[in-house]
Amino acid sequence: MIPTIQYGYQNIKRGKLGNEASVPDLIGGLILQNDLEFYLDEGDEIYGGYGTCVNSYPYRQFSSYSRKLEESSVKTIVLENNYLKAVFLPELGGRLWSLWDKQRNRNLLYTNDVIRFSNLAIRNAWFSGGVEWNVGVIGHSPFTTTPLYTAVLEGDDGVPILRMYEYERIRGITYQMDFWLGEKDAFLNARMRIVNIGEEVVPMYWWSNIAVPEHENGRIVVPADQAYTFHEGGVYKVDIPVVDGVDITKYNNIPAAVDYFFDIQKDDPKYIAHMDEKGYGLLHMSTSRLQSRKLFTWGSKQAADHWQEFLTDDAGRYIEIQAGLGKTQYGCLPMEPNTSWEWLERYGAFQLEEKDLEKSFEEARETVTKTVASKPAFQEMGGVLSNTKDMAKQDAKLCQKGSGFGALKNTERNLQGKCNISEHLEFHASDEEQIWRAFLETGVLEEPDSTLVPPPFMVDEVFFEKLKKIVEENPQKNWYAHYQLGIFYFQKGEYLAAEQELRQSNLTKENAWAYHGLASVYVMTEVWQKAIDSITKGIRMRKKDMSYLKEAFRILSICEGYEKTLELYQSLDEKEQNNSRLTFYYIFALYKKGQVQKAYDLLCADGGLVVEDIREGEIGIGELWRDMHKDLFGEIKEIPYQFDFTAI
Repeated sequence: MIPTIQYGYQNIKRGKLGNEASVPDLIGGLILQNDLEFYLDEGDEIYGGYGTCVNSYPYRQFSSYSRKLEESSVKTIVLENNYLKAVFLPELGGRLWSLWDKQRNRNLLYTNDVIRFSNLAIRNAWFSGGVEWNVGVIGHSPFTTTPLYTAVLEGDDGVPILRMYEYERIRGITYQMDFWLGEKDAFLNARMRIVNIGEEVVPMYWWSNIAVPEHENGRIVVPADQAYTFHEGGVYKVDIPVVDGVDITKYNNIPAAVDYFFDIQKDDPKYIAHMDEKGYGLLHMSTSRLQSRKLFTWGSKQAADHWQEFLTDDAGRYIEIQAGLGKTQYGCLPMEPNTSWEWLERYGAFQLEEKDLEKSFEEARETVTKTVASKPAFQEMGGVLSNTKDMAKQDAKLCQKGSGFGALKNTERNLQGKCNISEHLEFHASDEEQIWRAFLETGVLEEPDSTLVPPPFMVDEVFFEKLKKIVEENPQKNWYAHYQLGIFYFQKGEYLAAEQELRQSNLTKENAWAYHGLASVYVMTEVWQKAIDSITKGIRMRKKDMSYLKEAFRILSICEGYEKTLELYQSLDEKEQNNSRLTFYYIFALYKKGQVQKAYDLLCADGGLVVEDIREGEIGIGELWRDMHKDLFGEIKEIPYQFDFTAI
């Protein structure tokens, strides 16, 4: 068949995502990569800790989603030829949702049967399945659950090309993904491009996260004999395949959740293969820019079963194989100014011959590496990347808009006499950031209603300088200018200046947003009582705002404000009290104030509290049950299944 591109919808059960949080993410959450020790050789060059971020600012959290599933129609774009059918979700970060091998009528990816949001991403909400494209900052992308700019163009041979792209605000870069299936392509082409048009070196991150089915006797093959991994607070280099007596390439043997980042040598082919017990599965290949490959598994503990169940309905278990710019995800790479990085990825079917199924890892690695290296689909990748360089800079017909921040950046640059962030990527303004566009063009910052959720937050220095000028000239006039300037100072780590501006914002017009900012300042400077006092005032002004309440009660818990937690929770309406996260903070406060039996009964009621947004690596609910059970019954018992999320 002639390669086609089709637009449509797919019916799938999904949870409601909800709106962005009303407050910025300031104090951040649990981020493993931010607190590591490295025990490596001086030649490993993994840039450990470089480019880590404390929070997701200026992106707000998606923290008000629901696990309740409802039938929904999800927009899709499908690329298809005689060999493959690739289904993308352009409104959900451009996720490659499924990749069907039409010759075998099998899906090469793990495709979830639901879209069920859980707290695993930079902005909280994340869902499992397919291939996710992660750019800019460490973790699951800020665009995981948001629409990307989506466009189409035609290649020189008439093949339709799907393009998705966005402007990433933390690093100030554009990224672009071009996908196509030629008439004879047995592999999906994914041509990636990141451009740093700025004047500074920026930390850069990219990982393509590929979910594949977890087979009972599944296996991965990768051209490496060592890997980097995390163990007891540190990062070490280990020999593979056997680690601590376990062949980790036969991933069902692995007991606990773990990452293995495979150290592929510079001149070796860049690939990873995932196979079932009959040697069939997905082969991912790339040009050399993606220097590493990774295996992630939840492991085989009780908590691993719980996490797998928590993320799906009835789709079964999965693992992830990944491909990235850096050797690990424990740091970023320095990207020079006025630079583009480009590479080609290919996704397709692989079959290990029956005679090779029982080979050792070393023998299988040699066989697969030779097979991959001899494939025309691998050998021609460098040429395809080079030959499509002009295509990657061609205009395309836009069919879906993304955010307005690329257009805002263009406005900023044009006023400075600079060119657009891209000459071929089309960015459109939206109402969301209109207040900031007007500020750039007129120098006048609108003062919005202080009872409404504030407009977006900015990171560019031009806004910082203009805000300073406004408050110097009119110190008593604009609560919003003081508030935004205070947030700028906070993000820079200048907490005294942040406190002064946020106080002035409240003096100009009392508002819940400045109280949250002040509480965050006091958390970072460990002035607990002031944090409690500030956020208490904010809560009393935003009792119906769930995202505000979640962040506020988290601050109270961090500051050990247990009495205030009990008081404020009991002052909420029933709807807010029934939120699982707020209920957990209430139960925890009861326990800390000595009301152990009441706390235990509430935690265990109706089969056990299900905290919808429990964080990966967060073990509080399990530890809380164990501690309360010991206090009440005098024995330490294994954490029950419903409370066990300790997969690590």
